[in-house]
Amino acid sequence: MKRFLLVAAALGLLLAIGFIGHEGFAAVAEAFTAVGWGLAAVVLLRAVQIAGAGLGWWCVFPDARPPLTTCINVRFIREAINTLLPVAQIGGEIAGARLMTLHGIPGGLAGATVLVDMLLQVVTQFTFTLVGIALLALSGGDTSILAGAMAGMIAMAIALMGFFGVQRFGGFRWIDRGLMKLAKSPGWSALAAVANIHDHLELLHADWPRLAIASAVHLSVWFVGTLEIYIALYFMGYPVSFAEALVIESLSQAVRAAAFLVPGAFGIQEGGFIAMCAVYAIPGPAALALSLVKRVPELVLGLPYLMIWQAYEGSAWMRRRVAP
Repeated sequence: MKRFLLVAAALGLLLAIGFIGHEGFAAVAEAFTAVGWGLAAVVLLRAVQIAGAGLGWWCVFPDARPPLTTCINVRFIREAINTLLPVAQIGGEIAGARLMTLHGIPGGLAGATVLVDMLLQVVTQFTFTLVGIALLALSGGDTSILAGAMAGMIAMAIALMGFFGVQRFGGFRWIDRGLMKLAKSPGWSALAAVANIHDHLELLHADWPRLAIASAVHLSVWFVGTLEIYIALYFMGYPVSFAEALVIESLSQAVRAAAFLVPGAFGIQEGGFIAMCAVYAIPGPAALALSLVKRVPELVLGLPYLMIWQAYEGSAWMRRRVAP
């Protein structure tokens, strides 16, 4: 699997470079540099988004919840791992659950909250994308893009129902049983602490008020991302309305989500921006520069949090070494 992800990342990167070469490296660089200090605003908005996602995750926890700052910090780490490492955009969730156990959260509860949080993020993204499609349809957008978007939404709806069904109706019970059997083997006893994911999922899904609050937080976070598009295109000299920026953001995020097996969605994201920006007569170089602008916060915020993640793991390793 790791080899596949590395190959996918390499091919995606080559595709992205090919897009830029086709439009002209100088033209893309000129559009990118035109954003100037707007990049700082984009990075700040991304930080607000990730912190908001951390707040949404915190809302999922029952009364014995960790500090809000812990959820936000670990959420930044989850994002950094998913965007900067070849982990198919899900490795961050696994690492996030583990990090919560280092902060005293039982393994089963940590894993369950991550799964519910992922479900809420996808559900709210689905809603956000529907809003974008509706706005595109009302503006008389490209019929081929609308048809493709609707087909993608149908596939996403089916996947969502499956993901919800597995969580809500006992799909994780067999995983718990397997973990309990493995925990009886020498050297695997620690797995007993995480072998009750199903029970925690039932409790979390039964708490509808918390899920509603967490969903509202996550949905608002998606709309914050629209401002990144709005600001970047304004500085490039291609001002769009908030509604137009929302269409570009929502559908480009949907394209990126569909390409979850390609680390960083290299090449896929760039192609999506070219297609979506063309709807509003924004040329290819500006569309590719916009994609690069969206990647800047991933590096600026992600790299420090990858180091923080390693510091957490290093501290845990040292504690295990000195333990009697």
